[in-house]
Amino acid sequence: MPVVSLKETLDRAFAERYGVPAINIVNDLSIQAVLQAAAEQRSPLIIQTSVKTVKMYGRDQLHAIFSAFARDADVPVSLHLDHCPDRAVISSCLEGGWNSVLFDAHELDVAENLRQTTEVVAEARRSGASVEGEIEGIQGVEDDLGSDEASVQQTLEVAVDFITRTGVDCFAPAIGNAHGQYSSAPVLDHQRVTDLVEATGIPMALHGGTGLSKEQFQDLIARGCAKVNISTALKEAYMKSSLEFLRGAEEKGKWDPPSLFKHQSAAVVEMAREHMRLFGSSGRA
Repeated sequence: MPVVSLKETLDRAFAERYGVPAINIVNDLSIQAVLQAAAEQRSPLIIQTSVKTVKMYGRDQLHAIFSAFARDADVPVSLHLDHCPDRAVISSCLEGGWNSVLFDAHELDVAENLRQTTEVVAEARRSGASVEGEIEGIQGVEDDLGSDEASVQQTLEVAVDFITRTGVDCFAPAIGNAHGQYSSAPVLDHQRVTDLVEATGIPMALHGGTGLSKEQFQDLIARGCAKVNISTALKEAYMKSSLEFLRGAEEKGKWDPPSLFKHQSAAVVEMAREHMRLFGSSGRA
C-alpha cells in the first residue's frame, strides 16, 4: 500500500473512534520494527521523525531509509515531522517527501502563530501534505525541544478560532499531559478534548502518552484523540533492551552485533504491538 496522507488516516480513525499510533523512530532498525508490528497487527501507522533525527541523518538520507522500508508495506503509513518550530526545516521536509508536519509555534503569541501556521498550511496543501497545529506547549523536553515549565492554556474560544482560521488537519491541545515519564499520575482535562472536537469537528493529537493508564488512553481516544504520540516508550524499549543484552554479552564474553540488533528489534516490535492493541488500531488496515 502506498504512503497515505495523515488526513486520510486520521479521518477514518476519528470517525470510528480508534487511535493511530504515531511513533517517533530513531534509526533504520526502529523504522523496520514499527512497520513489522503494524503489518502483524494490520494497523495503520504514523512514523514520526524529530527535527533532531532529521538533522542527524540528513533529510534525503532519512527519507530514503523510510522509503526503502515503507514501499513494501501493506498497511497505511504516513511520514510526519514532529514538533518543529523552524520554518526552514518545515519547508525542507515538505519538499523532501514528508506528507505531514507539526508546526510548533507555541512560543509565539497566538496572533503570529496563527499567521504563520496559515502560511504553513497553504505550503503543505501544494504538495498534498497535512498539518498539525499547536498553540500551547506540551510540558517536558523531547529531543532537545520544549520546556519543563507548563505553558499558559488558552481559552476554548481562542483555540477554536485558531483551528478554524488556519485550516489545520489536526490539533494538539494541552490537557495536563507532558512529554517523558510522569513522576505521578497526571490529572488530565478530558472535557477539553470533547469541547474542542464538538466545536471544530477535527481530530485531536494526544502528546505525552507514555505513562498514561489504559483507561485514560481509551477515554481520550473515544473523545476524539485519533493521533496518539509515542516517543519515550520506544526510546525506553530500545535502550533498555540494549542494556540488558550488553550486560549479558559482557558476562558471557560474546560480542555479536546482529544478535544485539535482533534483541532491540524484538523489544520495539512488542512495544508497538501493545500500543496498537490498546489504541484499537489493530485490524483496521
